[in-house]
Order: sequence, then C-alpha cells, then structure tokens
Amino acid sequence: MSQLKDKQFKTKGALWPFLRRLLKYSFRYPKWVAGFIGFVLLVALVEAVYPLVWLSLIDTVIVPAVESYKFNGFVKDIDSVALRNYGIVFGALGLILAGGVFGFINFAGRIQEYVMYDIRQELFIKLQQLSFSYFDKSAVGWLLSRISSDTVKVTELISWTMIEAIWGTGMIIFCVTSMFIYNWKLAVIITLTIPVLMLVSIKLRMLILRYSREARKYNSEMTARFNEHINGVEVNKSLVQESRVSDNFKELSDKMKVSSYKAAYYQAIFMPLIIFGGSLAAAFVIYYGGSMAIAIPAAITVGTLAAFFGYATMIFEPILDISRFYSQAQNSISAGERIFSLIDTKAEIVNITGAGEFGRIEGDVEFDNVSFHYETGKHVLQDLNLKIEAGTSIALVGETGGGKSTIINLICRFYEPTGGRIMIDNTDYKQNTMESLRSQLGVVLQTPHLFSGTIRENIMYGYEGATDMEIINALNTVGAEEYVFRLDEQVGEGGEQLSMGEKQLISFARAILADPRIFIMDEATSSVDTITEAKIQKGISGIMEGRTSIIIAHRLSTIKNSDRILVINKGRIIEDGSHRELMMSKGVYYKLYTRQLRAEREKEVINAA
Repeated sequence: MSQLKDKQFKTKGALWPFLRRLLKYSFRYPKWVAGFIGFVLLVALVEAVYPLVWLSLIDTVIVPAVESYKFNGFVKDIDSVALRNYGIVFGALGLILAGGVFGFINFAGRIQEYVMYDIRQELFIKLQQLSFSYFDKSAVGWLLSRISSDTVKVTELISWTMIEAIWGTGMIIFCVTSMFIYNWKLAVIITLTIPVLMLVSIKLRMLILRYSREARKYNSEMTARFNEHINGVEVNKSLVQESRVSDNFKELSDKMKVSSYKAAYYQAIFMPLIIFGGSLAAAFVIYYGGSMAIAIPAAITVGTLAAFFGYATMIFEPILDISRFYSQAQNSISAGERIFSLIDTKAEIVNITGAGEFGRIEGDVEFDNVSFHYETGKHVLQDLNLKIEAGTSIALVGETGGGKSTIINLICRFYEPTGGRIMIDNTDYKQNTMESLRSQLGVVLQTPHLFSGTIRENIMYGYEGATDMEIINALNTVGAEEYVFRLDEQVGEGGEQLSMGEKQLISFARAILADPRIFIMDEATSSVDTITEAKIQKGISGIMEGRTSIIIAHRLSTIKNSDRILVINKGRIIEDGSHRELMMSKGVYYKLYTRQLRAEREKEVINAA
C-alpha cells in the first residue's frame, strides 16, 4: 500500500460483532452503563405513561363533568382536588423526566470520554510497539485520523447514539404493553404498523447512507482532481489537453451530482413516509376506536380512545430513532474497522519467549550471511558477511539505495534479517531483548527530531536520571559548550525555534549522554552548514573513543580518519579499507572522493569570484 494513500475499507461486515467488541469498552464501567441504561429507560417509561395519565384524567374528571351537564343541565362542582392531584402527577412526571434526561446525559458523557481515553491509549501504545515496517506502509494522516476523528465517531455511537436505540426500544415495549393491557384490538392495529415502518425506515436510511458515501467519495476525487489540474494548468495548455481534462472533470462531477441528488431525494421522502405511516395508524384508531367509543354500550372509554390516539401518533418517533441508530452504526463500522485493525496489528519484530538480556556490550558486530528485503523478491542485502570489531570506527559510503541505511536499521533491530544472523558480542541478537540492545545504542539521524520542551529535557530524553554535570559533559564532548547556559530554553514543537545545526548538536548530545556502546550516525552532518559541521567533527573523535562507531557520510571528507571505509553497492561490499588504502587502489571510492573534492573546489572558486 502506498504511504500516501489512506487504507480503504469497503464494509460489508456484520453489525453485531462490531458492536459487541465496541461495547466491551463500555462494560469496563458497569455502574455507569447500568445508570445510563436505567435513566434512558426511565425517560422512555415516563413518556409512555403520559397517555395513560391523560386517559385517567379524561375518564375520571372530564367525562363525568360533561355527562353531568348533559343530563342535569348544569355543571356539577369541578373536582378541584382531583385536578390538583393530576397537576401534581404531571409535575412529578416532568421532574422525573428532567432528572432522567440529566442522568443519561451525565452517564453518556462519562462513558464516551472514558472509552475514548481507553481506545486512544491502546492506539498510542500499539503505535509505540509496532515495528518500523508498519510505518513504512502507513501514511501519517491515516494514523492521526484513527486516533482523532475515528475514535470520536465510534464512541459517539456507544454513548449519544445508543440513547436513541435504548430509548426507542424501551418506548415501543412500554407503549405496546400499555396498549395490550387496555385494549388488544386497537393494540394490534398499531402494533402491525411498527415492523412495516421499521423496515421502510431502515431501508431508506441505508439508501441515504449509500448515496451520501458515494457523494463524499466523488467530492474527494473532485477536490484532488481540481487541485492537480490547477497546479498543472501549464502542462495542460502546453500539451493542448484542456478539453480532455475538462471532460474528465465533468464526468466525475456528473457522478457526484447524481449521488447527491439521490441522497437528497431519499432524505426528502424519508420523514414524510414515516409520518404518513404513523398517521394511517392514527386514522385506523380514530375510525375503529371511535366506533367502539360511541357504541351502545361503549366498548372503550373516551380516555382510552385519546390514549390510543396518542400512542398511534407518537409510535413513529422511536422507530425513527432506532433506524437512525442503525444507520449511524453502519456508518461507524468503517471507522471501527480502521481502529480495530490497528489495535489487532501484530508487531513484526518482537522478543522471543524467554529472551535474555544483554549485559554491558563490548561492541563486536557481525553480519553472518545476512539477506534482507522490504518487499518479497526485491533483495536489498544478499548473503552479506561483515565483521566489525569493538571500538573501531566504520564508515559506509555508496550510491543512494545501495543498502547503507538498511545495514544500520538491522543493527538497531528496527528490522530483522530475512536470512542469516546478526551477532552482537558473538550472540545472535534475537536471543536477547530489543530493549537491552537499544539502550546501549546511540543513534543520530540526518534529520534530527526534538520534542516540545526545553533543551535540557530533550538532551535527557533517553536518560531521565542524568545530572547537570553529565549533561554538560555530553555537550562538551560534541563541541556544543555554548548550550550550557541555554538548557532551560524552549525549543518549540519539533524544535522549530532552533536552526537545523542547533537541533543536530542537541541530538548528538542526547545520543551520547547515556554512554552508548555502539554509536551510529546516518548522514548526521549532511543537513548542517560547514561551521556547525566543523563543531561536530571536532567532537566526533571524542564520541568515538572507546566505542564502536558506524557512520554513513554524505561528505566523504568527514570520514577520512575512520578505521575502515566500506563501499556498498546493491547490498554488497565492493571495497573495504582505510581512506589511504582505498585512494591508492583508485577504485570506486577514489572516483567518488575525487569527484566530490573537485565539485567542492569549483564551488569555492565560484564563490570567491
């Protein structure tokens, strides 16, 4: 997969396995989940009770008063006590409803934030554990969206969106139960409309979701196409391709127009259809219920008719909420798959069971018939044999892509050989833990990375127990004495407040602070100016003293004093010797060195002129 492209998930998976895994995070907080469900069901119960209170009020207070007037010609005294009691009941129900709403909002917020925290922690820890190979294949934007927008989407599903599912289900159960208690015939009429409305609602929701996804996809493609051809407008004009790219853009735009229209169309008919379905149920209740209420003798009371009419008109609301939850859940599956695929990813480089610990490393490194490839069939190293004695300095030179950085990555065990062995102090390094190896490595890369904080904190990043004297000694060793008085200075995000040379000097001090046994520099001076490079070179001899040093150098003049210089070409060592020996042999290294020296001299002449 290209590192520049987001991983695509075309979801057709089952909803329940996704929800079940997601809900496991919620059930880490069982009391909150119980409170959340309890308060949501309480709200549904109270709302389902309202029509029954109206039923009782109409039948026990309103109807008797009307009948008294009809037969006696006057209104008997209004039962003010009863009215007051019903007012109290409605007020109490309103208070309970408000408390229930507060309760489930409180618990929903807690569940979302804590589950989001747990998932993000798992994602971040997993990213720290994964091997380098995973990051080679994954775009940074893809990873950032997993820990930000995707976690928000899935946690909203099990908190705020879950309210709709629980409330809707509870509301339907409570309403249907109440209706069957009072009159099963009218209850059947209303209940039969529920599955029909549910199927219609879910079907329409899925159509809306489908075409909305299509529209978003085409919109993304249009944005990318627009950006590409605006930036490349000169090429289009010079090659007379204006008409062709315009037609291509029109074709893509037409597809988006159709998808957007269909999404809007189904969205437009969704609510009217559901309301119409609820209205049909209400019409049947009025017709059949009305007939039963005016029959002699009456089969139902006026209050019962009013209650059933209320249930018929309100039953479509929970159906809408359940269908909305289903649609949101389907829409969240892809985000959930992206999150869980990352969490489930296994690190390729792991400690073996029962791995030992490296003691203090002497620094012997040996490649024993080592082969390696990033992609199957494309060897970077093949049957490489190399022995580096402890305390020696080795320089790796050669054309880009020859395998120099791969050798360093293998020594650091960021990757492992696909064939052969790498020995550290005559021990296969797979037999010991990665941590015990890497804690004795000092690595300085071409592009240094600093973390937000002070210069002191960045130097101490790999050795938190360092004293001020140890920090000062590290700075003196790398020729950065002037930073002794700037230790509490903020570096900014990524070290943005410092120059490239300043960042590189700090990274050198950071690498040397923990007294590594093997010191590695991967073109560490190629991005700095000549003055900073001179400072670094001044301290390199001190850094190398008493430890194994491996250097990849851009400027060959900086490695003349290395004990051995290895010329790497297509994963093989084609020359091996000191600077003097290789210059005398007049091979590849001689040509590289003289060509670079000639270029530097020409540049000096031009600058002098």
